[in-house]
Amino acid sequence: IEAEEFHDPLWINELVRHFAGYYFVALEAYERHPAAAPAVWQSAHAATGDPDVTPLQKILLGINAHINFDLVLTLVDLLRPEWDTLSPDQRTARYADHCRVNAVIGRTIDSVQATILEPAMPLMALMDRLLGPVDELLISRLISRWRETVWRHALTLLATDDVTTQAEVLIRMEQEALAVGAFIYRADT
Repeated sequence: IEAEEFHDPLWINELVRHFAGYYFVALEAYERHPAAAPAVWQSAHAATGDPDVTPLQKILLGINAHINFDLVLTLVDLLRPEWDTLSPDQRTARYADHCRVNAVIGRTIDSVQATILEPAMPLMALMDRLLGPVDELLISRLISRWRETVWRHALTLLATDDVTTQAEVLIRMEQEALAVGAFIYRADT
């Protein structure tokens, strides 16, 4: 934001703040009563106590829940009040800012890997050196694809005021995130 990379830095700042709020609400719900948290977060949090789940899987499960579930809700919360009044150019700028976050994420992957994963998984440092930028590129592309799907889900929700249709989309969205989580969980167990 400070580097002025976004069309609307105030909107991105609110997006980041609101997005973080969803994580903390889900965490608090899980800590109070695990079944009260969204199913995708129940799965991610439960995996943290499983000694057979690697740190890489744990972080990917959390990222999956946060992006593939929370981010859709965040986008809808922020876009719904303004969507009908935005011009096509303004909508395009919102989407461009959403996509610009992908570049920011891509730039931080190596740092997250070095700070969080490599101390917990010493072989990760060796793999990182052997693969060079390939692993970061793969993770960046994966997250970018997830975020593209998130945008489409948000647009689907914004296109209807029918609560039944909205509920169906939310259920399908959570089922998709749970399927991704199940794939991540099975990847090494």
